[in-house]
Amino acid sequence: MRIRFLGAAQEVTGSMYLLELEQGTILIDCGFFQGRREESRQRNGRLPREVTRADVAILTHAHIDHSGNLPTLVKSGFLGSIFATPATHDLCAYMLRDSARIQQSDATYLNRKFADDPDFSPIAPLYDEEDVIRALGQMVGVPYHRPFQPLPGVTAQFYNSGHILGSAEIILDVAEGDKVRRIVFSGDLGRKGLPIIRDPEFPPQPIDYVVMESTYGDRLHRSVHQMENELERVVRETVRRGGKVIVPAFAVGRTQELIYALNSLTKQGRLPKIPIYVDSPLAVNVTEVFKLHPECFDAETRAFLDEHGEVFGFSNAHFVSSREDSFRLNDLKEPAIIISASGMAEAGRILHHLRNNVEDERNTILIVGFMAQHTLGRRLVEQRPRVKIWGVERELHARVEVLTEFSAHADRNDLLNFVSACGKTTRKFFLVHGEPEAQQPLQAAIRARGHEVYIPSRGEAVELN
Repeated sequence: MRIRFLGAAQEVTGSMYLLELEQGTILIDCGFFQGRREESRQRNGRLPREVTRADVAILTHAHIDHSGNLPTLVKSGFLGSIFATPATHDLCAYMLRDSARIQQSDATYLNRKFADDPDFSPIAPLYDEEDVIRALGQMVGVPYHRPFQPLPGVTAQFYNSGHILGSAEIILDVAEGDKVRRIVFSGDLGRKGLPIIRDPEFPPQPIDYVVMESTYGDRLHRSVHQMENELERVVRETVRRGGKVIVPAFAVGRTQELIYALNSLTKQGRLPKIPIYVDSPLAVNVTEVFKLHPECFDAETRAFLDEHGEVFGFSNAHFVSSREDSFRLNDLKEPAIIISASGMAEAGRILHHLRNNVEDERNTILIVGFMAQHTLGRRLVEQRPRVKIWGVERELHARVEVLTEFSAHADRNDLLNFVSACGKTTRKFFLVHGEPEAQQPLQAAIRARGHEVYIPSRGEAVELN
């Protein structure tokens, strides 16, 4: 039995792990690497051969850094089933098609812009919507806690990881000879008390091996309970300056949490009445998927729904779908909140909102999620004096606010609580989905609790005895 760490190893994006067993091979996630544009294009377009030959795949959740390369996988010849929760399947139906459209749009734009550059090689999308449809046809929805057999001698279950709608930990019981070993892939772990979705569950014991995310292994988030207070502060301060709040937000999870919080603040009379624009066709569609899965909602959200009849819609919230309506937002003169994808500010409509607003000191760029290295989002978090948007450098005069209260990732204490819940008999933890400076302090803390823990590098294969 062996695990190959093919992505999100000592980095945060590009989740991809291959479990090699006597019975066959199981691919866990097949996500996009997000970083420098050329490196991303190279890595995402060249899947390892052993991945395309996997027997089955299991998906932890729908975020693009976990699911985004599934159409490439199928296009490359993968014929197996792709197991996921029903909510993850429904989200992927929109997210992967949106990914295909963005790739086509970006390729068209760049090919036109650099058509006269003799050193420029034309860009082609990694996949198109037909490839997405084929991938969706191979997906199999399985509810939480319902055992299924991806391969003979392997029993799998999904447990709720509390990260986004439909996100899951994968629990695998693998029989080889007279032994059964339990392997847990944590996926992305959420935080207790986040709005809308249920809190993370702990996997059942006994456990032999855990492949665990470590995005925030070196830091603590501020309290979830401060979320609305900080959001209110940022909005009020920006309105006093006569500016706009521009929010790069993932279309899945973060956008819905923001809408929920803004709705709650509005109902409490704590916000000035300003227009709120959700400028992302994907976010609009994803919000409809949320409405289809109330079984994923926590008790607080169900109570809010019972009292107000609507979680995501209210009078000053406007959902923008057409490109024409999106461009009209450039002409806004009055204060407003604009929420747009992509979450790391690497593609999509958020780029033209940033282009038009970063140089105005009245405005606020509100960061509400993790920004990977070498992304525009990370450069904004670092408050670089100049940032490049669509190849043009612009002065960063807008205020940048980072609200970690909105993070959907477990922090250091949450991760250590997960370690404790896995039990003292757990033989080894593998830390993935994190940068080394976050992983190393977490590794030391886990070792101090008496566990063996290892940080694999990308491409490394590790035997499980």
